Amino acid sequence: MHKESKKRRQIAIYGKGGIGKSTITQNLTAALAGKGRIIMQIGCDPKADSTRMLIGGKRQQTVLDTLRQYGQVKLDDVLKSGFGGIRCVESGGPEPGVGCAGRGIITAIDLLESMGAYTADLDYIFYDVLGDVVCGGFAMPIREGKAREIYIVTSGEMMSMYAANNICIGIKKFAATGGARLGGIICNARRIKKEEELIKAFAEKLGSRMIEFIPWDSIVHQAEINKQTVVQYAPESSQAQKYASLADSIDENRDLVIPTPMELEELEDLAGQWGA
Repeated sequence: MHKESKKRRQIAIYGKGGIGKSTITQNLTAALAGKGRIIMQIGCDPKADSTRMLIGGKRQQTVLDTLRQYGQVKLDDVLKSGFGGIRCVESGGPEPGVGCAGRGIITAIDLLESMGAYTADLDYIFYDVLGDVVCGGFAMPIREGKAREIYIVTSGEMMSMYAANNICIGIKKFAATGGARLGGIICNARRIKKEEELIKAFAEKLGSRMIEFIPWDSIVHQAEINKQTVVQYAPESSQAQKYASLADSIDENRDLVIPTPMELEELEDLAGQWGA
């Protein structure tokens, strides 16, 4: 499988704000790094917290902060080596109340490409993309072919599934021009009744599959207090094994689809069937 993965894969992780997307992404990349994969992770959120647990809880200098402060950007200023040799970058955003946050993604990716960050040895480039916003700059990874594979983090909560369905509308819209495809749904569980069965059915309705079910576990909080991913903090834990299983599933996945998003009424009916 490693020879296959040398054809660089560019993946975007989307999901509703607060769903645990950055936690999932950091543990996923940490698990992939443990398999020997060479990875760059780009945080596409103005909060600049996508890579914190990979670099010991430190707040990384963002591309846009550096650009504002110095008028130029050097790769060494914004690309830091984290756990497992993961190359960590944060795009950042504009000053509060000024400009479009999505432009941070556009500027960061353009600068990284011009500075040679996208080296030939990379197996994966991960974009951890803000919340459920699929317009403007936040849609750039799927709109312009930067990311060919999309994975959506959701839970069994209605608003989380609603956001995931909206993201699928965006993927379908840009599938022809950008080539984006849905790789699967990741359930970051909230201990909701029949949650695993619900998300499996939800993914099937979208024409995809639930690629992993990540149970709720307090060890995630413990690891973050210690400024580490679970994969680093408790590698033998059952939660770390779940992230390893997710890494295996994505590493081996070649089943990419143009999703079939639902109408709101159909989504509500589905949620009602499993929540009754």
